[in-house]
Amino acid sequence: MYAVIQTGGKQYRVKEGDVLSVEKLNIEPGRKAQFDRVLLIEDGDNIQVGTPVLDNAMVLALVLENYKDEKVLVFKKKRRKQFRRTRGHRQPLTKIRIARITADRTLLTAADLAEEKLAPVEKPVQKVKPEAAPPAPPPEPKKAPAKAKAPKKEAAKPKAVKKPAPPKTKKTTKE
Repeated sequence: MYAVIQTGGKQYRVKEGDVLSVEKLNIEPGRKAQFDRVLLIEDGDNIQVGTPVLDNAMVLALVLENYKDEKVLVFKKKRRKQFRRTRGHRQPLTKIRIARITADRTLLTAADLAEEKLAPVEKPVQKVKPEAAPPAPPPEPKKAPAKAKAPKKEAAKPKAVKKPAPPKTKKTTKE
């Protein structure tokens, strides 16, 4: 038995026990999510297709964790304009496990809708490093000796005196 559900603007083909990542749902881990936008249910030879959704169908899922996807780098560049921008993006996602698929939501019991508590996951214990003697305070940095002053430059050569332009003479033409 499988179903096609819609969540987060995407469609997923799911069956009971599947673990998948969907767009972020505002539900804490350990709680149940209800998907009522069921587009199709296939149960052996019986196939039900909604127009666009099945009215009484529902898919129940257990939220396992909320996390961020891997970083995607967005790089923009305009050639010959010295324009470059790099941005990173991590999409928030929710990991779910499909618990139940039903074509008629009136058949769901209170036990199906009850919240399940996940067993607490033991975090790996980090090895404790033996404490060494506290590090000695760093020695005060020694000041570098003052730099010797550069000798003064000699006066620049005197500017060249401009010669006055020769007086203009009238050109005479022979007549």
